[in-house]
Amino acid sequence: MKCRICMAKAIISLPQHNLALCAEHFDAWMLKRVTKAIEEFGMFSKEDKILVAVSGGKDSLALWDILLRLGYDSSGLYINLGIKEGDYSDESERLTTAFANRANAKLYVVNIEQLHGMSIPDKAYAKKRKTCSLCGVTKRYYMNKIARDMGFDVIATGHNLDDQAAALLGNMLFWKMDYLAKGAPYSPPMKAGEFAKAKPMVYCTEKEDTVYCLLRGIAYIERECPYSKGATSLRWKRALFEMEESSPGAKQAFYFGYVKNIDLFAGKDEKEDVPPLTCRVCGTPSWNEVCSFCSTWDLHVDEI
Repeated sequence: MKCRICMAKAIISLPQHNLALCAEHFDAWMLKRVTKAIEEFGMFSKEDKILVAVSGGKDSLALWDILLRLGYDSSGLYINLGIKEGDYSDESERLTTAFANRANAKLYVVNIEQLHGMSIPDKAYAKKRKTCSLCGVTKRYYMNKIARDMGFDVIATGHNLDDQAAALLGNMLFWKMDYLAKGAPYSPPMKAGEFAKAKPMVYCTEKEDTVYCLLRGIAYIERECPYSKGATSLRWKRALFEMEESSPGAKQAFYFGYVKNIDLFAGKDEKEDVPPLTCRVCGTPSWNEVCSFCSTWDLHVDEI
């Protein structure tokens, strides 16, 4: 197998693009794919301050590395959830910190157990809630809080094409109109002075992110979160993988066909675009008098 560009030995085959690339040209291709997403969806510019939500995994670390190489003003945020199985959270933090040190980049670290006295799994057990649900609420809160407090213009996450296509498949199977109306790779600020949310890896797959990290020598946590076992998103990914095997390019056509026609779902969700209230505890936009984060963590005004 030879590189389509220089005829050297290829290190990756990309059948969905009818392409094979050597290490050098694959590296350049990845930077171009991220640049394409940023420019096509108007995600941000070199003047913007970008907060990259990093988990210690391949996708978010690849994103942060690419943004730094492209010259974007980007800092990282790692949220330690206190998952102790296999030292999962601490190992993820160690790898993220090692990357930040190597790249000489700013990293914010939020430790949930230190701040709230309980880990995510322990709090979920106490509240009789699913761990993944509480994890999502908590991570969103701190991503928004750090972005707001530190004056960031954009929150960028490492969601890739596989993630987006799997989420889309699940939402369409059950016609979750509120999610279908908001599944684009970029969401502008809810109001002036707020921050946007972007997914610059949306043209890249998990396979491509993995190869990129290997070529760049980026160490990442290879294990999935212990609480992701049995997640429906993994089922949708497996189904899409089988489709992609028999019809290369199916995932990209599926997701970007939806993005092209996303206006069909506009106004179909039951909620307004902007939360109408302000949480009386933490002051963030909320659908209720007390936001889901403060309610779940039993916070009061004097604790914020």
